[in-house]
Amino acid sequence: MNGIIFENICKSYNNTNAIKNLNLEVKQGERLILLGPSGCGKTTTLRMVAGLENISSGILKMGGKIVTNVEPGERNVAMVFQNYALYPHMSVWENITFGLRLQKFSKEEIQSRTKKVLSILNLSGFENRKPKELSGGQKQRVALGRALVKQAPFFLLDEPLSNLDAKLRQQARTELVKIHELYQPTMMYVTHDQVEAMTVGQRVAIMKQGLLQQLNTPDMIYNRPANTFVASFIGIPAMNLLPVECNDGALWIGGTRLELPAKWLPLATKKINLMLGIRPEHIVVTDLCMLAGTADFIENLGSQHCVHISLPHNGQDILCIVPAEQIVAKGPIQLSFSWKHISLFDAINGENIGYPE
Repeated sequence: MNGIIFENICKSYNNTNAIKNLNLEVKQGERLILLGPSGCGKTTTLRMVAGLENISSGILKMGGKIVTNVEPGERNVAMVFQNYALYPHMSVWENITFGLRLQKFSKEEIQSRTKKVLSILNLSGFENRKPKELSGGQKQRVALGRALVKQAPFFLLDEPLSNLDAKLRQQARTELVKIHELYQPTMMYVTHDQVEAMTVGQRVAIMKQGLLQQLNTPDMIYNRPANTFVASFIGIPAMNLLPVECNDGALWIGGTRLELPAKWLPLATKKINLMLGIRPEHIVVTDLCMLAGTADFIENLGSQHCVHISLPHNGQDILCIVPAEQIVAKGPIQLSFSWKHISLFDAINGENIGYPE
């Protein structure tokens, strides 16, 4: 089994804990995304898998074997770096085949593998060009090609699309998924871009300050975030988080009472101080008022409008996404939402209190 297992992995630099007790399994053949803000430890985690960083404590297994202290060249991984690291004096063909030539593959095997990869990456005809003659997207594909020809069971990518413009990133994301489905290596992909994470990943591991916050499918992370950090990190715009009090079978936002559905009562009534999470796209401007506020500013996003709303009593600001054809004016506004779209978090530790069955 060519999976990757982290068992109580820690990494420290000069008494600073970069990775704290990481327990994580990357299943064989899956695309797992490491997502989080800068400095959260995601690249350090990837480099430990590649053998480029020593592990302070814990056990790392790859393909069913302990590789904690195994040299990088013996781990059978292919890695794509953020800066591509192409040799400027070599042609596209030479860059892609460099590793195979070092490993003394036969000329026939090198020809076969490289021609197939060039075809997949739409680089046929560019074999003799130097990196300076290539666009950013072409350089990125050459870096991918150099990794793909190894046909390694483990494919590691460290923000490989960050140097591309928005259109090229979108195309490259699609290509990456197609390539993975063709070769099906065990893939770990580091990014701070949540769009990449949600579109490329089969599962997403969200990290913060060296700690794993949540590991799940993109849909589950979006709809059922494990804590307020995940809730606010995922989503554009982020989830609205409102401090509420739970009293007398209801949630109170300032002086506004929100009657709790019966199925929420066993969970919500265990706490007094909670945070109510609701995504902007799940708030509806309607006459069936659950919340009242004031629309202060309206952003035109093309097909949608983002309405900035201030609520009375606690001075809380929230965002609401409405279709562009819906007319919304500045001033008093009435809002509603469905309880199936809300999340409740402990106001003290930020943890999700769960969902009704």
